[in-house]
Amino acid sequence: MDKIFIKDLEIFANHGYFQEEKNLGQKFVLTMEVELDLSKASSEDNLEDTVHYGILCDEIEKEFTKTSYDLIETACEELINSIMLKYNTINKISLELKKPWAPVKKHLDYVSIKMERSWHEAIIAVGANIGDKKKNIMDAFEIIDNSKHTKIVEIANFYETEPFGYEDQDMFLNTAIKIKTMLRPKRLMEYLLEVEKDLKRERIIRWGPRTLDLDIIFYEDLISYEKDIILPHPRMEERLFVLDPLCDIVPYKVHPILNKRVIDIKKELENK
Repeated sequence: MDKIFIKDLEIFANHGYFQEEKNLGQKFVLTMEVELDLSKASSEDNLEDTVHYGILCDEIEKEFTKTSYDLIETACEELINSIMLKYNTINKISLELKKPWAPVKKHLDYVSIKMERSWHEAIIAVGANIGDKKKNIMDAFEIIDNSKHTKIVEIANFYETEPFGYEDQDMFLNTAIKIKTMLRPKRLMEYLLEVEKDLKRERIIRWGPRTLDLDIIFYEDLISYEKDIILPHPRMEERLFVLDPLCDIVPYKVHPILNKRVIDIKKELENK
């Protein structure tokens, strides 16, 4: 992948834990590495097909100085998110932020942090069976798409399905979404739980009624056996209400453990 480098950009800003740092401000030095595809720009000699580094420097300074943060970690996160969201062509950003005037009673050149963020593809199964099901789902989509770190790329068709497991409940409305996100798997799961909570999801009965259910089915081709995040979803191959919408958006995605395409997993389940 091609890259654009901005090295040692000096910016005066008011970040810092101590009030004096906020009041007086200090110098920060940023080095940013932007990963993107420059093949079209280079072949057609067209500025619109690349990221103008002069404009990018101005935008970095504007974003980095508009708010004062206690932690440079937060300043870096907000800066990267804003640039990634503004330029759809950027796939990855690596940033080193140096703080030459850090209030440390030692002789040193600077302290710094390095941060790296990139877009990752994930597939999320979505379901609801309480209240206005379609509205609950669409409200969740709006929250997700308006976030600073996750965007919806594609939405599957909607399916009305019988309840699974606990049967004494209303019919479900199911769909799935393909997203791109800067969040790592565990943080993505935590974020989706926050969205559920915002829409009044209550976890009382396993497989019971819910205003909203958001489950990570795939996170790229990652396989995870961690207690808090198992990937791919361990029961997706048993559930047509998951496989039907998945076939709308990723029918030929290969399950990294079963080594089968989603569409073939669905056909096998239907023939049982």
